[in-house]
Amino acid sequence: MRPGNSPSRRLTSRVGVPEDTWVFWQCKGREDISRVRDLSPGGLFIETPSQFPANSETKLHFLVQEGEISAQAVVRHTRPGTGLGLKFISVREEHHRPLAALLNRLRNLSPSGEK
Repeated sequence: MRPGNSPSRRLTSRVGVPEDTWVFWQCKGREDISRVRDLSPGGLFIETPSQFPANSETKLHFLVQEGEISAQAVVRHTRPGTGLGLKFISVREEHHRPLAALLNRLRNLSPSGEK
């Protein structure tokens, strides 16, 4: 257990991402492009000053070299002034392989491999 925190409920480990990883997203009629801070097979954290209630549905389109990756996610938590924690609820079947390739590339770039 991490000091001062409750045990993580995360089922998959997160991978830190370089500063050049971005996602175009849409939520409640708003569109934006945000930096991805970390990513896992189950979700991601994006940097944005925007805040949305938990369970707000979001459409994601990754802007990465692996090709097109589109997904739907829900807001799990908001860190005011910092960003949104999003959980994937669906990834298009044809985008599973590019998402796995992206995660593998990021793991290889990350000094610690995972967070």
